[in-house]
Amino acid sequence: MDIMKVVEQATDAATVKRVFGEPVRQGDVVVIPVARVAQGGGGGEGRGKGEKGEEGRGGGIGVGFGATPAGVFVLKDGEVSWRPAVDVNRIVIGGQIVLIVVALTLRSILKKRRRGR
Repeated sequence: MDIMKVVEQATDAATVKRVFGEPVRQGDVVVIPVARVAQGGGGGEGRGKGEKGEEGRGGGIGVGFGATPAGVFVLKDGEVSWRPAVDVNRIVIGGQIVLIVVALTLRSILKKRRRGR
């Protein structure tokens, strides 16, 4: 397997079309969807002896892609506005983290007060 060929394919897959979707028209309004796109890859090879003492070698490569909605550009009456996508899961997790920090802080304060008596 040619590593350079895989790298070229990965680069071709990360085009602008992956970030900006096809515009959608509804009357005089145009909406352009936008996504956050991430890609990564890696590879390696190794040599060693098997259980029976025979010499062996192996290798592999991998490439991954991920995309999440970022929002949309809205074009209306010659004006462009940005409407971010709301990630409810991120909001909920952030709220939970804040509650845990507050609970641990209150617990620490109450423990110090009890010791002070």
